Amino acid sequence: MAAFLQQLINGVSLGAIYALCALGYTMVYGVLQFINFAHGDVFMVGAFAGYYCAPLAAKLFQPQSALGAVMVLLTSMTVCAALGVLIEKLAYRPLRDHPKLTVLITAIGVSLFLEFAGQKFFQADPKPFPELLPHAQYNPMPNLVISSDQLIVMGVSVLLLAGLHFIVRHTKLGTAMRAVAFNPQAAALVGINLDRIISFTFALGSALAAAAGILYAMNYPAIDPLMGVMPGLKAFVAAVLGGIGNLPGAALGGLIIGVVETFVGGTAWSAYRDAIAFAILIVILLVKPAGLLGRTEVEKV
Repeated sequence: MAAFLQQLINGVSLGAIYALCALGYTMVYGVLQFINFAHGDVFMVGAFAGYYCAPLAAKLFQPQSALGAVMVLLTSMTVCAALGVLIEKLAYRPLRDHPKLTVLITAIGVSLFLEFAGQKFFQADPKPFPELLPHAQYNPMPNLVISSDQLIVMGVSVLLLAGLHFIVRHTKLGTAMRAVAFNPQAAALVGINLDRIISFTFALGSALAAAAGILYAMNYPAIDPLMGVMPGLKAFVAAVLGGIGNLPGAALGGLIIGVVETFVGGTAWSAYRDAIAFAILIVILLVKPAGLLGRTEVEKV
């Protein structure tokens, strides 16, 4: 039982990070109906923004203080929110009326640009991520260890998910986002500024990716310019698994991918833990293409 609970906690902690990243994919798809494959690299930029902000936070506050950690998190989220708006304005907005394949290829190009720019400016060697908070371990029962970093990941993820739910369901901007996702033409006719809402969607999704990057770096403390590739792909799989365009589905898909990957990592099949996410993607596309919480839509000709 202790081993099962240990793997479950590890999986939920990892899945919470995938869930935060997957929400960015699903929000952009819900509004624009395309996949932003540069999202995983925004995750990477978020981690590096935290890396460079951490020494300043340690000077302004005490090293490894809660205020310093909050400053690092908020700074990273702000930087990536601005980056998301810039990417949408420069790369995607001019192609909004073009075929989806054109936008998809552009997204891959933006992803490669961020990766190679990261190698140029951040250098390609892995860098140790600074400890933002004191590390501690708790033993609620024999042979069960819960680290403080895992608790922080789960706590911050719950707060961000609750904040996202409030924004989407209980604010004017959230209502406008849902209106644009449902029918952009009708939303424009009733006075909703499409450019503003789409930019806000990119900013919100990119900020969540930055938070995921910081939380990931706290648990896997070596960062590099290519660190966003695999987590980004797994977050995309999580979004598809839960139902692309469905916010609760993205969160659920992230948790499932994280838990399954962790349990596989504790078996003789551990060498295939990265492949399991893509195997799940193939299965879900064959069995239920709309995802677990998605709705199948009939396309009229």
